[in-house]
Amino acid sequence: MMTVSRRDAMLLAAGAAAAGSAQAALPTGIIAADDEAGWARIAALYPKMGPVTQLEHGYWGNMAAPVAEVHRATLDRLNRDTSIYARRAMQKDVQAARARAAQVMGVQPGEIGFCRNAAEALQALISQFRAVAEGDAILWSDNDYETTQGAMASLARSRRATPVKIDLPRAPTHENVIAAYAEAIRTTPKLKFVVLTHGTHRSGLVVPVAEIAALAKAAGAVVLVDCAQSFLQRPFVIPDFGADYVVLNFHKWTGAPVGIAGYWCRPGMAALIAPAASEGEAKPDNVQAKVHQGTVDYAPQLTLPAALDFQAAVLPIPMKLARLQYLRNRWVSQLRGLPGLEIMVGDDPRLFGAITSFRIAGHTSTAENIAITDTLFNRYNIMTVHRSGLAAGACVRVTPALFSTPAECDRLVAALQDLVPQIAKA
Repeated sequence: MMTVSRRDAMLLAAGAAAAGSAQAALPTGIIAADDEAGWARIAALYPKMGPVTQLEHGYWGNMAAPVAEVHRATLDRLNRDTSIYARRAMQKDVQAARARAAQVMGVQPGEIGFCRNAAEALQALISQFRAVAEGDAILWSDNDYETTQGAMASLARSRRATPVKIDLPRAPTHENVIAAYAEAIRTTPKLKFVVLTHGTHRSGLVVPVAEIAALAKAAGAVVLVDCAQSFLQRPFVIPDFGADYVVLNFHKWTGAPVGIAGYWCRPGMAALIAPAASEGEAKPDNVQAKVHQGTVDYAPQLTLPAALDFQAAVLPIPMKLARLQYLRNRWVSQLRGLPGLEIMVGDDPRLFGAITSFRIAGHTSTAENIAITDTLFNRYNIMTVHRSGLAAGACVRVTPALFSTPAECDRLVAALQDLVPQIAKA
């Protein structure tokens, strides 16, 4: 059985009361992936979704009631005390939040920085990377985030470097994804910088980044890993990747408020990232100086420890992953093999978490996939989202949450069994 600290128990009790579930039994042990009564107790700690079947939880996550309670109290304090708190006590609390985040990440506080979202950190670490010169090469893939790809292309232009963008296999496996990167690394002279995305936001593919990072570093390249979609969904700590820089989000699977993300620089590597223009060159090893924050909404940073504490007390990562994969398999297993429907990730559990996307045959444009998501929403009352940018064309992303139910996944199954034959014939 898991233990819950007195502080966590108080937070949970307060959150349950705030959610109107004071009588609900609070989960304090491991819940099997298919234990619907156990997961209903988890669901009681989150807001009710309303009439829409919400299967697009990859944007940001809901705060659990105990975390939302802390967030509200923090907003109240910031609104009430303003500069009295900000200038005399708040920085101590921000540093405590940084230390708590570093502990969960498996690194030291001085090695990480806070920012508003992963895209902001990725832009800074890529565009300010100093160790690329004319004639060098940089590598990324079609599965990386849109703004990441844009930043890499911009870096290549500004430094007159050689841009190398690869398309990952349409039917990915653990082996052929590694092989695709291995071939690109082997055949690219003067490779200096590689970006890898751990959990991709388009298809849902989980890339074996540790193996690929080792190949890139053996070739002399510096490696940046984006784990915005995988942090606290899969069991790892940041050093596991063997990378030089790592970026993550806290507002997705950590359940913190929107507006807090983090990034890490391997000790000795921070100076290769130029400070933000406003920071000057006085502190090349200062990790936080890579992203100039200015005056931001501090409530997400100050709420982060409560989110991390809730996750540690109630939602151990292997249990979370098992539930998310169970829900994903619930809809995928019923639809795999449906004529006209392409499920974009296979069933190797190393390669998927919550997210898996689908594509309807002959419908690969962004407009067509927006139309599919609109039809699912307007006709079937199901929320999904289109994703574009893959070499094989656009797709529709499905992302259940921990409190999603098998019945909600079944609604998607019924909708697609009805819709795909109609669309595929068109």
